[in-house]
Amino acid sequence: MSTTKVRRLGTDKPPTRVSRMMQNKWAGVAGLLIALLAPFVNATPYALSVMTSAAIFVMLAAGLNIVVGYCGLLDLGYVAFFAVGAYTSGVLSTRFDLPLLVTVPAVIVVTVIAGIVIGAPTLRLRSDYLAIVTLGFGEIIRITANNLDVTGGPSGIYGIPHLVGSPVIFYYVTVVVVSLAVLGAARLGRSRLGRAWRFVREDEDAAEAMGVHTYRVKLAAYIAGAVWGGLAGVLFASQLSAISPGSFTFLQSALVLMAVVLGGMGSMPGVVIGAVVISILPEILRGLADYRFLLFGILLIIVMLLRPQGLWPARSKEVS
Repeated sequence: MSTTKVRRLGTDKPPTRVSRMMQNKWAGVAGLLIALLAPFVNATPYALSVMTSAAIFVMLAAGLNIVVGYCGLLDLGYVAFFAVGAYTSGVLSTRFDLPLLVTVPAVIVVTVIAGIVIGAPTLRLRSDYLAIVTLGFGEIIRITANNLDVTGGPSGIYGIPHLVGSPVIFYYVTVVVVSLAVLGAARLGRSRLGRAWRFVREDEDAAEAMGVHTYRVKLAAYIAGAVWGGLAGVLFASQLSAISPGSFTFLQSALVLMAVVLGGMGSMPGVVIGAVVISILPEILRGLADYRFLLFGILLIIVMLLRPQGLWPARSKEVS
């Protein structure tokens, strides 16, 4: 009679209290409750703005985690899809007087097309070459938006309508949308397609030999990440009601990638925590004026040295 053993990769030690907490299925529910109760603690306009920006940043990190964490594709130009989503909704809502919600289907279509246009010729590359090309595409999108009349040029687009009038209600709408996006990304990671992404990440040649169409699988990850980034762009445009090329620089892509690495690549709970830390920590250190980014960088280096695998690393299982 054979028995099936499930062992954790990377450790033969018994689970600690921290590891058991990380594997608790209620951790996500606890995080959602914290987000929902936060306005009852502090509902000032500044606090709501910071919390809404953090939620949007979580959605960006969840999208990039599909590309980098699940599939292992180093993307340094992810902000391009963020810009495509924001500009698509901004142009349609201001030039055709459409409610922002009506522009969402168009944003999804445009970001899918952008993912195919950018991903199709580049995903045959690997490692550093892919990173350099995606960085170039991210800059191309920003420079294009900076030089087109339809996007408002350097001044950008102003007067974008809000999804809802109240900042508190908009915060809750954002939390709900981001929660669904995070849940959807986590479900994708556990699906058959998600397993194919992990095979490609671990050994692309072996995955190809086992019958996985690696190019299609990578393109699917890239398109999924593009849609997540585009929808985050809609929320961003609604929050600020104005967008410009200066909001979509390489620094934004680097910060999102930093959140994924800090939280733990491939770990959706870790990515959420990493995104919250990256987005809120500079605001907590704002009282230090010009030194806050110096201390911010030092703290990140310390965390990376102490937790190189991330704050909440992914724990995969295999059956033997």
